[in-house]
Amino acid sequence: MNKTKICLTLTCKTIQEDLKIIEKYRPYIDMVELRADYLEEDECLHIRQFPRLANIPCILTIRRRIDGGLYVGGESARTMLFARAMAFADQNKKNNFAYVDFEDDFHIPSLQDACMAFGTRIIRSMHDMNNPVYDIIEKCNSMRKTGYEIPKIAFQPHTLDDVTHLFEVTKNFTDYDHILCAMGSLGTPSRILAHKIHSFLTYTSAPENLSNTNVIGHLDPITLHNIYHFKDLNDDTKIFGITGWPLAHTLSPELHNKGYKKHGMNCVYIPIRTPKLSEAMNFCDKVGVQGMSVTVPHKETVLPELARIDEEVADIRASNTIVKEAGQWCGYNTDASGFMTALKEFLGVDKLRHRRVAIIGAGGAARAIAYAIKKLGGKACIFNRTLINAKIIADKYGFKYAPLAQDSVYDLEMYSDIIIQTTSVGNGYFGPSNESNDPLYFYNFKGNENVYDIIYSPEITPMMSRAIASGCHVSNGYSMLRHQGYKQFKLFTGEEYGDDTN
Repeated sequence: MNKTKICLTLTCKTIQEDLKIIEKYRPYIDMVELRADYLEEDECLHIRQFPRLANIPCILTIRRRIDGGLYVGGESARTMLFARAMAFADQNKKNNFAYVDFEDDFHIPSLQDACMAFGTRIIRSMHDMNNPVYDIIEKCNSMRKTGYEIPKIAFQPHTLDDVTHLFEVTKNFTDYDHILCAMGSLGTPSRILAHKIHSFLTYTSAPENLSNTNVIGHLDPITLHNIYHFKDLNDDTKIFGITGWPLAHTLSPELHNKGYKKHGMNCVYIPIRTPKLSEAMNFCDKVGVQGMSVTVPHKETVLPELARIDEEVADIRASNTIVKEAGQWCGYNTDASGFMTALKEFLGVDKLRHRRVAIIGAGGAARAIAYAIKKLGGKACIFNRTLINAKIIADKYGFKYAPLAQDSVYDLEMYSDIIIQTTSVGNGYFGPSNESNDPLYFYNFKGNENVYDIIYSPEITPMMSRAIASGCHVSNGYSMLRHQGYKQFKLFTGEEYGDDTN
């Protein structure tokens, strides 16, 4: 089978808008899918000319609402629209639609005969917008009535295990062209690693139109090309990743994949989203993932899965990095060393003697940061809504602890030389501060605090914005991400990451 193609799905309201999108992303794609169900009604009269204008292999799709599209007309009208788009075939095949997408229950002999006559291949598709599909190969076989058809199955997984099943049953599925994908955020691996399920193509959407395909879970073609180096992936590619939930905002794939490219390594690093750690481990074992970054909420629950742990993990009782070594999972913690390096850069000091530090939160990241503060000689107070979790960390390192609440303002002021925010509150949030996006909404910054928020998306959280307005020295968590990521890179590959400024 040929290498998996990148197909840009076009969902603009007019043909001219779609053509502009093609020109913008032409260097990153192999073909396009014209979603005529998104076009304004008058525009549909002109779709016959689209392949000639686009000058790239085109799929014609008129997707019904039941299958995740916008078309609401009757089947007779849709049949006429397909017929009009395929009529008067040009002797130059480039001016005809190269492919047409017919659902598995849409069988119109005249249209199928026209496809055969005009050299247009039929994509015979099945979509389940609500549930996974398990008998994938059997369904593909039954959908493929002739050797000319390309069966397509797209489904909505309920769990990462549903995605793992897709990889498992199709690892040797190379008998004929087929298109397979798991939709939504859980299904992202099936799009990046489409070569492992031997999919004929992977669908993408332009960044401008991603809101039209939110439920489906398309990536954009620049991300596929520049971050995941999609065209370079093959059966020998080593796979690494990051697991967590919901894992909505992470720059780790960009950092790691940039390193692989720089060093000429045949590796890729992908998001593996799941609320259940056991499913991430199962995915790794079945798909062949060699190592993972581990983030919220799995940093502590991963420990029983590990055959060996390093000194930091043993002390912190949280692991943010696991690596397959001699067939067994081994755990490391790069958060602590990464944070220490980042904090030293932020403050311009090597030690924290006589510094009082407020650590906000009591999760896996807070554990690593408390370890680092102790190593650097600082005194700290752990602030957390669930007081017992704060106490556990505080007792281990001889720190104080207090509730994360308005009643603790005095304690915060006492430990405000450095304020380190370790929770996910504020992640992905923009706009003014409030109780839901700012863990210190009740605290008034004086302007003399050093404020470090481990969140890096957005670059300035609502809490950071208030601190900046008060004159505080402020940093987000990107520096920590970089430094802990460099150490992960070394654990994954055995190579130093090196300078990342170019």
